[in-house]
Amino acid sequence: MTDDNYDDENRLIAERRKKLDALRLEGNAYPNDFRPNVLAAELHERFTGQDNEQLQQVEEAFDVAGRMMAKRVMGKAAFVRLQDRSGDIQLFLQRDAIGAELYQAFKHWDVGDIVAARGSVFRTKTDELSIRVAELRLLTKSLRPLPEKFHGLTDTETRYRQRYVDLTVNREVHDTFIKRSRIIRFIRDFMESPSRDFLEVETPMMHAIPGGAVARPFITHHNALDCDLYLRVAPELHLKRLIVGGLERVYEINRNFRNEGVSTRHNPEFTMLEFYWAYADYHDLMDLTEDMFRGLAQHVLGQLQFEYQGVALDFSQPFRRLQMADAVQQAFPELSDSDMKDAGRLFQIARAHGIHADEKWGWGRLLMELFEAKVEENLIQPTFITQHPTEVSPLSRRNDDHPEVTDRFELFIAGREIANGFSELNDPEDQAERFHAQVAEKEAGDNEAMHFDADYIRALEYGMPPTAGEGIGIDRLVMLLTDAASIRDVLLFPYLKPEI
Repeated sequence: MTDDNYDDENRLIAERRKKLDALRLEGNAYPNDFRPNVLAAELHERFTGQDNEQLQQVEEAFDVAGRMMAKRVMGKAAFVRLQDRSGDIQLFLQRDAIGAELYQAFKHWDVGDIVAARGSVFRTKTDELSIRVAELRLLTKSLRPLPEKFHGLTDTETRYRQRYVDLTVNREVHDTFIKRSRIIRFIRDFMESPSRDFLEVETPMMHAIPGGAVARPFITHHNALDCDLYLRVAPELHLKRLIVGGLERVYEINRNFRNEGVSTRHNPEFTMLEFYWAYADYHDLMDLTEDMFRGLAQHVLGQLQFEYQGVALDFSQPFRRLQMADAVQQAFPELSDSDMKDAGRLFQIARAHGIHADEKWGWGRLLMELFEAKVEENLIQPTFITQHPTEVSPLSRRNDDHPEVTDRFELFIAGREIANGFSELNDPEDQAERFHAQVAEKEAGDNEAMHFDADYIRALEYGMPPTAGEGIGIDRLVMLLTDAASIRDVLLFPYLKPEI
């Protein structure tokens, strides 16, 4: 914003403060005794298709309230566009109907003010449903002007930082977050349906030991206990403790915190659906996930075929299921079957293609690096990638026939990981060995490696039934179903550097 723009804004703010001072002299400048009895959208829905002759038969008085988004004064009459949480409705004001004194005061009200009105419905000459105002009140004085009408609020950082303005002037943003709420409501209803019978639970957000995911945690300090705590990177280990305790189907829609970079796909805090299902395996999870995603697309979009950022997606077909090794071989045809578990050969391929790798890594981690570098972004249609190496899956159950891989999948759509699930490792001795391996990696400098969680091992020693568990990224799922390019577009208050 130029200096002239700042000067103009400051002048407008000063003028509005003078108006507020005058309101204070008249009495209560911020009344809270008006209750609307109808929403704009309800009026449009109720009176769709009705002409003025029909509307004249309606004897009800309608009370509406919202923000004044536009006003047009024409001598003794004026039009106002009123916006509430459901949409817009037009108000028609006449000096003779509301009184000369109030009409004169109204002419000094500003776009952005929050007003209330009572009146009857009618249609204008342009056939727009409107309220003929009989009573009018100013409820809240807006001291700052809304963004200029034709250019609006377009600066991306300002939109994220001042989301309250963004929601006011960019209606599509408002609609995105209504959809987000609908998505989460659908998920709850889906999980708690009688045929699935999952129980929603809450687990701690501060942990003595960070666990449940390979991620770098945020650290905080508890003053009274004089000990460091970690913000939750995942609720997994606590949810599986509940499985041990006999709550055989549990889920949590949870906030997680990971001390990682910020990008169009990552925010330091994010929302996950995480659930655990006793007496099930990862095949059951994939079936459930397909059902959920199809239901969501139908519920939110009304169709199973839709576009995301210009790319056509099809949820009507069975989701593809492909083993990770096969996916990597397709991307690197120079790899033979015998190469797939040869760490030296995988390292050579990585170096040849300019992919970051360390010759000390095992074949499993190298395979994962090749997959992430060349395969992931090309998985456009819904695809379950299965059989992840045990080396990179410290909490997953080994495959009975091929113990070097696990019964694990990740779901990719539009080149992005949306979900991660697996048959759970319920062998306490195997789990302890893998925790020890993670500790060794942490001591070698891997900040994302897991800690050893002795209490979780103790819980497994009491016996956890065969279980499957999954995490689904809510933010990325909302991005997909709202055609949002960045994760920041689906977070009401995304992380931003502090203003200087």
